[in-house]
Amino acid sequence: MNILQALFFPPEQPGGVSSMVPYILDRFNKKGWEMELFSLPKRIRGKGTEEVVFTTFDWRKYAGNPIVDKYIQTYKDYVWWTKLRLTKKYDIIHAHHPIAGLVMKQLHPETPVIVTIHSSFEKELILNGRIEENGLEHQFLTLLYGELEARVDQMITVSNSFKQYLSDFVQDSERIGVIPNGFDEKRFRPISHENQVTQFITVCRLVPAKGLDTLLIACGELKRRGLPFVLHIIGDGPSRQELEKLAIEQNIYEDTIFYGYMLHPEEFMPFFDVFVLPSRAEAFGSVFAEAALCWLALVGTNVGGIAEQIEHGHNGLLVPVGDAHTLSLALEKVIIDPTFRYNLARTAWEKAKKTYSLNRVLRQLKSVYERYQ
Repeated sequence: MNILQALFFPPEQPGGVSSMVPYILDRFNKKGWEMELFSLPKRIRGKGTEEVVFTTFDWRKYAGNPIVDKYIQTYKDYVWWTKLRLTKKYDIIHAHHPIAGLVMKQLHPETPVIVTIHSSFEKELILNGRIEENGLEHQFLTLLYGELEARVDQMITVSNSFKQYLSDFVQDSERIGVIPNGFDEKRFRPISHENQVTQFITVCRLVPAKGLDTLLIACGELKRRGLPFVLHIIGDGPSRQELEKLAIEQNIYEDTIFYGYMLHPEEFMPFFDVFVLPSRAEAFGSVFAEAALCWLALVGTNVGGIAEQIEHGHNGLLVPVGDAHTLSLALEKVIIDPTFRYNLARTAWEKAKKTYSLNRVLRQLKSVYERYQ
C-alpha cells in the first residue's frame, strides 16, 4: 500500500507527532510499505484563496474573529500547498491534524482518510488565556470535531480520557479509536549516575497551560524548607520572561536553568533524576513516556493522558492541578528517599517499554490500514 502521512507543520518541535510519526514512517518503509511524509512549510502564509465550505456548519457565522480567520486562512493555505505539491494518488491518507484531515478528504474524496487527533487546540487556547470557554472561538473549534466525524473515514486519538473529551462534540464516540503514542527505544539511552543534589527536569513549551508557575512556587517551598535541588527547564515560549521573574521572586533563580528550545531533549534527560510537569491539561503527554524511557522518576498532574500513564506511588506521583503545596510534598519525597525515587523510575521504564513501544503502535496502525485494502 502507498500511504501518505499528512502532518500540519514540519516535525521540528518536541511533542507527540514529532516524537512518533517520522519513526513510524521509517519502520514501515523498512518493512516494504510505501509511505511518505507531507506537511505545510511554516513560511507559507496567505497564499490560499479558495473558498472554504464545511458540510455540518457554516463557519462564516464566526468570521471576523482573528483566531477563526487565521484558522480558515491556514486551511486555505493547506489547500493551496497540497494542490501544488501532491500530484500522485495514495491508497490511504493518515492525517495528524484536523486541517490536514479535512483538506485531504476535500481534495481526495475517493481516498480513505484517517485522522489522529493528538491534542486540543481549543483547550490550550483557553488555558493560555487567549479565548473564553464557550465563546465564539471555542464553539468554532469544537464544531470541527463534528465535521471530521462526518467526512473522514476513521478518527483516532491518543488516550481514553481524550476520547471521552471528544464525545461531547461528536454523534458516536464509539467510532473513535484509541492508539496511545509509541516511541523508538533506540532513541533513549538511560545512563547510570549518582547526582549528589537531586536534578529536576521539565520539557515543554513555556505557556500557562503547562503549569510551570505551579512548579516554580513548589520549588520555592522546597528552598524555604532547606531541601537542595536544581531545576532544568527545556523549552521556550511567551511565558519565559514571566517565569524567570517568578523564579527570582521565589528565590530559586540560582537553582533554576532556563535552556530555551532544544531539538532532541531525550539526549539530555538521562543525566537527571526526576521529570516533573504540572500541566493543566494533556491529551497524552508524550514527554512523560519519553522521560520514563530515560529512566527518570515521574511527577505529574492527575489529568488526561498523564493520569493514564502514571499509577500514583507505583511508577510515579500524581498531584492535583494548580496545587503547589502538594507538588512540593511530592518533590520532597523523591529528594529525601533516593531508593523510592529509583524504584519509581525503574517501574516507569518497565511500563513504558511494554506499553509505549513503537512496535505496538506499528501493529495497531497496520491493523487499521489493512481495513482499507
